[in-house]
Amino acid sequence: MSGFNEKPRELKAFAPALALLAACVFINYVDRGNLSIAAPLIKDELRSSNSQLGILLSAFFWSYTALQIVCGWLVDKFEVNWALAAGFLLWSLATAATGVAHGFAMLLVMRLLLGVGEAVAYPACSKILGAHLPEHQRGFANGILQAGQRLGPAVGAVGAGLLIATYGWRPVFIGMGVISLAWLPAWAKWMPRGTVARGSLSAAPGFTDILRHRSFWGVCAGQFSGGYLAYFMLTWLPFYLVRERRLSMQSMAKIAGAYYLADALSALATGWLSDFFIRRGYTPTRVRKSAMAVGQTLAAISLVACAIANSHWYLLSLAAVGVGSGVAGSGLFAFSQTLAGPQATGKWTGMQNAFGNLPGVVAPALTGFLVDRTGNFIAPLAITAMVLVLGAFSWMFVVGRLEPVGWKSEQRRTPLASSRI
Repeated sequence: MSGFNEKPRELKAFAPALALLAACVFINYVDRGNLSIAAPLIKDELRSSNSQLGILLSAFFWSYTALQIVCGWLVDKFEVNWALAAGFLLWSLATAATGVAHGFAMLLVMRLLLGVGEAVAYPACSKILGAHLPEHQRGFANGILQAGQRLGPAVGAVGAGLLIATYGWRPVFIGMGVISLAWLPAWAKWMPRGTVARGSLSAAPGFTDILRHRSFWGVCAGQFSGGYLAYFMLTWLPFYLVRERRLSMQSMAKIAGAYYLADALSALATGWLSDFFIRRGYTPTRVRKSAMAVGQTLAAISLVACAIANSHWYLLSLAAVGVGSGVAGSGLFAFSQTLAGPQATGKWTGMQNAFGNLPGVVAPALTGFLVDRTGNFIAPLAITAMVLVLGAFSWMFVVGRLEPVGWKSEQRRTPLASSRI
């Protein structure tokens, strides 16, 4: 029993760093989602079409997605704690600068810079969790980060939404960018100390080693489908509620906030339950893959219901979408932390997140185009549901066993090592 009791003390000692990582992800998503909250006002100010607004909403993901692989390499090769701090500084300044930008072109540049700064967040967070926590504690820790991710848009929708409705969008962007800088001195004080595995040219798995594994492609497809839902909601949910469901800005803020709250709570609860079942002897493969597939299937069914529901029932369907999203998001990066091992977690997460964030480039712009052509959101909701079903299939049948990959560099040192996935 003594071995079992030592684990909670490890998580307790890591708690300050985990809280700051969750705060980092929370701020990350507040900052990237603020533009969608202000979208109706910005659209009127710029006198832009829905297609132009879609391009502006997707611009963040151009730079964010493109730099995922670079940032994954950086956090495996250099000090991950300070790489995270540098990215945080850049995206906070970009958020503040958005509030003083005028014109479509300048807003586009600020969104691109925001993506550059935020690109380091998930490779760094995943690297840190994989290096400092054992398997049966990663579900809860990842659930906390995913709850922070979901609460970011919730607070942005409610808090920033109400502030924007009262004071306008520019002061809110400036204030949030400046206030968030307080995270940096706290991180410098409480960031996790100790050795974090970093690769070497001779021993660390390379990008091509990762690309050879079927599970990598299965996880990427699964994250792509979940990301399509997440970014569809992040960029278009406020606009959908205001223009399609005829809500006021104040009502929209409350409904969108409730959606993200359901998303966050289900992610946190699923992470805790996943660790609970793993400690009770169920395999990580069965537990984590089942959660991903069930969550995405529930979200897909609920999206279809939301598309056809009347004004009284669509809110219930929307809440079920949030629950499904949270269930599927709770263990997303637990896969890379286990499969890649400490030497390659950054690279694997960076590449996985690059593929997983491609829907951030596609979904906002495609949705704007379809809404312009059809005049409603039925087609975008149906497409999102189909993508989720394909993702659930990938989690169950493409992703292999959830266990550390035997890299070729390890095989050269230990001839009997296997490379099962």
